[in-house]
Amino acid sequence: MKPALLCLLLWLGASAVYAQKRPAKQPAPVAKPAQPAAPVAPPPAPAPVLSEAEQVVQRQLEAYNARNLDAFAATYHEQVELLTFPAVLRSKGIAKLREGYGQFFAQTPDLNCQIVHRTVLGNKVIDHERVTGLPNGQVLEAVAIYEVENGLIRRVTFVQ
Repeated sequence: MKPALLCLLLWLGASAVYAQKRPAKQPAPVAKPAQPAAPVAPPPAPAPVLSEAEQVVQRQLEAYNARNLDAFAATYHEQVELLTFPAVLRSKGIAKLREGYGQFFAQTPDLNCQIVHRTVLGNKVIDHERVTGLPNGQVLEAVAIYEVENGLIRRVTFVQ
């Protein structure tokens, strides 16, 4: 037998033996449909950074709701002005503020002010407020425009 033919026969024989010993080709596994991922909650939003004006007005609100006259008055300028829109002066000075709100706090043990909406623009904080706990179950809605100077409330204009 010729060497080339012998090589071909040996190669064919080896291929046949290999094919018999090799397992049959398995079909590719069918991919299972992916299970929907459990919803992932977004990370919590970072706490908003309050401006100096908003910080002092927020402290004032918290003191008001606690009816803490000293903490409330501490957020106001010595020469604070309380006005009714557009520019009617109701009260001027910290002594008048303490006198008026001291009596008011004493008469309203369930007093509470909620902010419906707040807008901050520079040194001005504009709150839409809802006040409950008033005599006879009254609910007061008003807009208060706080003007802040040097970290204290200098002027408040009330719109009712």
